Amino acid sequence: MTGSVVDRERPVLERLSRLDRFLPVWILLAMATGIGLGRAIPDLDDWLDTVKIGTVSLPIAVGLLLMMYPVLAKVRYSRIDEVAADRRLMLSSLVLNWLIGPALMFTLAWLLLPDLPDYRTGLIIVGLARCIAMVLIWNDLACGDREAAAVLVAVNSLFQIVAYALLGYFYLELLPGWLGLDTAALDVSMWEIAKIVLVFLGIPLAAGYLTRWWGERRRGIVWYENDFLPRIGPWALYGLLFTIVVLFALQGETITDKPVDVARIAVPLLAYFALMWVVSFALGLRLGLSYERNTTLAFTAAGNNFELAIAVAIGVFGVTSGQALAGVVGPLIEVPVLVGLVYVALWARGRFYPSSRSPV
Repeated sequence: MTGSVVDRERPVLERLSRLDRFLPVWILLAMATGIGLGRAIPDLDDWLDTVKIGTVSLPIAVGLLLMMYPVLAKVRYSRIDEVAADRRLMLSSLVLNWLIGPALMFTLAWLLLPDLPDYRTGLIIVGLARCIAMVLIWNDLACGDREAAAVLVAVNSLFQIVAYALLGYFYLELLPGWLGLDTAALDVSMWEIAKIVLVFLGIPLAAGYLTRWWGERRRGIVWYENDFLPRIGPWALYGLLFTIVVLFALQGETITDKPVDVARIAVPLLAYFALMWVVSFALGLRLGLSYERNTTLAFTAAGNNFELAIAVAIGVFGVTSGQALAGVVGPLIEVPVLVGLVYVALWARGRFYPSSRSPV
C-alpha cells in the first residue's frame, strides 16, 4: 500500500495489518492446533506423509508453494539487474551464507551436543542448507527489499546445488577428521538437491514472474500494484500457518514424547539464528547498506532451507533417525525466532535508520 503522508509518519509496527501484527499469536495457535490434531488422530501423520513430492510431504509442499507465490508475485523483476550489481550486498551474502553460517552451526553443534552424535549431525545438515523459502516471508514482513531477496535466494539456490554435498563432506568427514573428532558420511546427489530447489523455488518463481508480466501487460502496473497484490498478499501468511499446522501434526507426538531431546536441539538452533541475524545486520550497518537491503541480508543469512535439510536427513539416515528429528526441530525453532526478529528489525529501523520513511 502507498499510504498517506500522515500514515507514513506513524511507527512502522502501527502500520502493520492485524494479520501481520499478531502473527506470533497465530503461529502459536497453529502450533497448538497441529500438536492437537497429531495427538487426537493417531494415524494422521501417516496419512499426511502418504503422498510426497520427492521426499517432502505433499501438504507441506502445497503450503510452501502457497506461501512463496504471493511474495514472488510482488517482486519488481525489472530491478533485478540493479540489485545484482550491488557488490557489497552480493559478496556479504555469499560470505555469510557459505562460510560463516555452516562454520557457526558446526561449532555450536559440537560445543553444545558433544554427546549426541545423531542430533549433532542433523544440525550440521540444517546449517548447510541455506534458505530459499520462508525467508521471503520474513523479509516481506520486515519491509526488506523484495528484489534483493529474490536475487539472493536465487544465488543461494545455485550454490546449494553445486556446494551442498561438498560442504557436507567437508564438515561431516574431512574437518572432524583433521580435528580428531567423530566423523559421519553424507551421501546425497546434486540431482536430489536440484529437484528440491526446482520445485520449491522454480515453480513459485515462474508463477510470480508470469503473473506480474501478464498483469502489467493486460491491466497496467497501477491495477497490479494497488488492486491485485493486496488481494493475494494475505495468502502468503495463510500458507505459512497451514505449513506450521502440518509440520506439528506430523511431528508433534515425537516432540511431546522427547521434550528433553527437543530442548537440547533447540539451544544451538536458538544461538545460531540469533547470532547469524545480529552479525549480519551489524555487518550491513558497517557497510552502509540501506535498511531494506540490510534487512534482506540479515534474514537470508539467518534462515535455513528446512525442506532440503529434512529431505536429506530422511533420505540418508531414515525417517526415525536422530538426524531427521534434528532437521524437523529446525523449522519449529526457526519460525518463532525469526518472527521475533521481524519485530527486532522493525525496532532497529527506527533506532538506526531514523530517516527511513518508506511505506509498509
